[in-house]
Amino acid sequence: MFLWLKAFHLMAVICWFAGIFYLPRLFVYHAMAEDQVSRERFKIMERKLYRGIMNPSMIVTVVLGLWMLISHWDLYKTQGWMHAKLALVILLIGYHHMCLAHLKKFAADANTKSHRFFRVFNEIPVLLLVGIVILVVVKPF
Repeated sequence: MFLWLKAFHLMAVICWFAGIFYLPRLFVYHAMAEDQVSRERFKIMERKLYRGIMNPSMIVTVVLGLWMLISHWDLYKTQGWMHAKLALVILLIGYHHMCLAHLKKFAADANTKSHRFFRVFNEIPVLLLVGIVILVVVKPF
C-alpha cells in the first residue's frame, strides 16, 4: 500500500510543481501586457491554473504525504532530513498562497509589481524543489 501512496503522491507533486512553475511565468507576461484583451486572457488562464491544477494537486500532495508520514511516524519522527523537508514543504505551501494573493491583485487590476519582480519570484520554487529532492533522496542527516 505504501508504494501506491508514494506513486500517487509523486504524481500530485509533479502536477503541483507544473502549476507552481507556470503561474508566476504567467504573472511575468501579465505584468508586461499592455492591452485589456491580453490582461483579461491572463486572468482566465491564471484562475483556471490555480483552481483547476494547483489547488487540487497541492491538496492531494499534502493528504497523501500526511498519510505516509502518519503511517510510518515511528520511523520518520527521528529523521532530521524529514523535519527539514517538512519545513521546506511548509514554505512551499506559503509560496502557493502568495501566488493566490498575486492572482487576486491581478484579477482586481491592482498589481503593483513589475515583470522583473515576478521573474525573481518564479525562481523560489526551484530552490525549494532542489532542497526537497536532495533531502528525500540523499537523506543527508
